[in-house]
Amino acid sequence: MKSQKIEKVDLVNEQDLVIGTVLRSDCHGNPALIHRAVHVLVFNDRDELLLQLRSQSKDIQPGKWDTSVGGHLDPGEDYRAAAVREMAEELGIDGPLLTWLYRSKIRNEIESENIMTFLCRYDGPINYAVDEIDEVRYWCAEEIDTALGSGCFTPNFEEEWALYNQWSKRDQVDVGE
Repeated sequence: MKSQKIEKVDLVNEQDLVIGTVLRSDCHGNPALIHRAVHVLVFNDRDELLLQLRSQSKDIQPGKWDTSVGGHLDPGEDYRAAAVREMAEELGIDGPLLTWLYRSKIRNEIESENIMTFLCRYDGPINYAVDEIDEVRYWCAEEIDTALGSGCFTPNFEEEWALYNQWSKRDQVDVGE
């Protein structure tokens, strides 16, 4: 679980090079401050995607379903280390096997993030952080596709889902399926 410390993040440029350090609270609400984040898509053996229901106490997108795991990098931390740390903090999953998927950028009126997304196959117990997450559950692709645009997902997750589907189709073409 996250402590109540003041959270700092690396400030980066469009090329993802560190140009300073800022408070996380300064980044949210100021899209001119680009910072780094990591996402992990956790799938079970039935190819269902674990989503988290953001706590009602979250400052951004409370009460909406979101990516399995998402979080900011600590200053000086690399993306993979952040993904491993966030998996433990948010879902209680220690030492996951992660596969890198792609890089992306989120730019909106609230924030600007450079993101690296990983995939994790996992069927074990989930011990989620109750201070950040109200619920977790696995969704099949059809359920997600049906609910898109209904307002139940964060806009960032809807972007992530589109990126994942693009990656998945590209990957199938690459292996000749």
